[in-house]
Amino acid sequence: MNRRLFTAAATAIAFTSTKAAAADVVKADVLLGTWDVDLRPNPAAPAYLKSLIVSAVSSGTFSGTFYDAEISEGRINVDWGTVRIAFVTSDGSGPYNHSAVLRDGRLEGLTNSTGRKFLAYWSATKK
Repeated sequence: MNRRLFTAAATAIAFTSTKAAAADVVKADVLLGTWDVDLRPNPAAPAYLKSLIVSAVSSGTFSGTFYDAEISEGRINVDWGTVRIAFVTSDGSGPYNHSAVLRDGRLEGLTNSTGRKFLAYWSATKK
């Protein structure tokens, strides 16, 4: 391949990639507000809704409440083109470790209860 043609092609690819990356900047503050979390135990069960309230988002962290329990260790990652979160809540049985990814305006998550020994799938939509 001609050196000038190669350089021009490489520059065009780099410019296009940079432009696309700038357009795809993900904002974590989309989490702010109240989310209806569906905790049904299986797809055939009726909806079982509880609130996830995100009250603050700052520098890769967030705070709020979930299932009326205070969120601790709220973490956010936007490095992979979408919002991903992880956080901890607890009750008398022990800690609950939660994680979720935001897809098409909906959170899809998992909860691992170390005290009650279960793993649950959940989904949430913003009110």
